[in-house]
Amino acid sequence: MQYGAATTAEADIIIALGGDGLMLQALHRNMRRLKPIYGMNLGTVGFLLNTYKENGLLQRLKKARQVELTPLRMLATNTRGKIEEVLAINEVSLLRSSRQTARIEVAVDGRKRLPELHCDGVLVATPAGSTAYNLSAHGPILPLGAGLLALTPINAFRPRRWRGALLSRTSKVEFTILDPKKRPVAAAADSVEIANVAHVAVTEASDTRLTLLFDPEHDLEERILKEQFAP
Repeated sequence: MQYGAATTAEADIIIALGGDGLMLQALHRNMRRLKPIYGMNLGTVGFLLNTYKENGLLQRLKKARQVELTPLRMLATNTRGKIEEVLAINEVSLLRSSRQTARIEVAVDGRKRLPELHCDGVLVATPAGSTAYNLSAHGPILPLGAGLLALTPINAFRPRRWRGALLSRTSKVEFTILDPKKRPVAAAADSVEIANVAHVAVTEASDTRLTLLFDPEHDLEERILKEQFAP
């Protein structure tokens, strides 16, 4: 190997080779290590990764810019009362698990905003995740420094004209599933799914900071801005 090898515990910087899915896996697996991650794209899109090059890695690492990401914390309570905590880098999403639409009450900072949302689902996205599933659900793209979260419905049926909301990053969003036995709902924090949820609370995990390294020419903020003008 050109650069040798070290365990993640020994490494000062973690190198991720793959696509955006691999980068998300690397971030989740090393979330408690607080070590910067430098990714090189061997996948399709590579939104969170740098261009792949075999040579000059050490020089690229010395010149790399740091970008800090703050994940979301999901507290999901299932219909049996069990509570599970999962962190999400991109989004927390709720999706119906049957042929019937989900019916979900939505509250923000303890105040009921939607007594009954009929939908296929609903999600809360970070700025870094706003160009992923959130964008596919017609949610807004958020600049990294906006201090906002996107609350976006997925195929809302009622209220039919509701297209979502922009929330402060300090907001606490709570989803209560109405009639969860007849209309079951699953909640997912990135790729970790909790089945048959009754209540889901989402807040920013302000005690967790993730550091990504990018080549100077790979400006993540610029890429997010360019997505807003994509044809």
